[in-house]
Amino acid sequence: MNKNTLVFILGALGLIGWNSFFVVQESEQGIVTSLGKFKYDFKTPGLRFKTPMVDSVVLMEKRILGSDTPPAEYLTLDKKKLLADPISRWRITDPLKFFTTVRDEFGAKARLDDIVNSELRGQIARRNFGEIIGNRREDLVQQVATKARPQLLKFGIELVDVRIKRADLPEAVQESVFQRMRAERDRMARKYKAEGDEEAKVIRSATDKEREIILAKAYEKAQVIRGEGEAQSIAIYAKAYESDVEFYAFTRSLLAYEKIVDPTSTIVLSTRNELLQYFEGSR
Repeated sequence: MNKNTLVFILGALGLIGWNSFFVVQESEQGIVTSLGKFKYDFKTPGLRFKTPMVDSVVLMEKRILGSDTPPAEYLTLDKKKLLADPISRWRITDPLKFFTTVRDEFGAKARLDDIVNSELRGQIARRNFGEIIGNRREDLVQQVATKARPQLLKFGIELVDVRIKRADLPEAVQESVFQRMRAERDRMARKYKAEGDEEAKVIRSATDKEREIILAKAYEKAQVIRGEGEAQSIAIYAKAYESDVEFYAFTRSLLAYEKIVDPTSTIVLSTRNELLQYFEGSR
């Protein structure tokens, strides 16, 4: 055996030995086929043996994968168009089923997106637009995930979660919808303003009535007090008059002089005038 033949044999043996083993990483799983027929699957990491030139290894991802579906239009229960883009999280649980049904991740995403979009379309069709746009979206995506999971198990796929990144109106109808929303808000504002004005009139009318009643009662009470005061005044005057008629007449005359006579006035009276009777006594 010459040297070249020996090198060839050693190289062939080394190549066969090298192809007899393969390394499975922590994040990998897969199957081994022998001449196109399934031989066994593996899900744990480590060094594994295969028959050289006969066995083939198909590696698959063991970690959670994502599928981001492009935005699509859906029709709600109240016949409004909705633009939504769901995002799914999934992982491969049965490598053999996965390989025999969808082959690879691209095929899996296509099947998964079809099923999720179909279930999402059905759930959106059972709900009004406001419920989906508002804070009741959690129940919707939970229902989608619940309906889609059994369908994906036959492909060896476990659906972990479904979410909607964005739910909005299509651009073609956004402006018209916003105009209707603005008109509705204006109508509600006018309604509330009219109700407020009406309530203000009722309150103002009741307040004015109460004010008039209070003023009338106050005026009545004032008149009673004034009448009682005048009666007491008359009684005091009468009592004083009865005590000393002459002195009372004199003080009344002095008060009259004080009100009638001032430095700038000229008064011409007859000597027989009653106002001058006390002046006659002084003469």
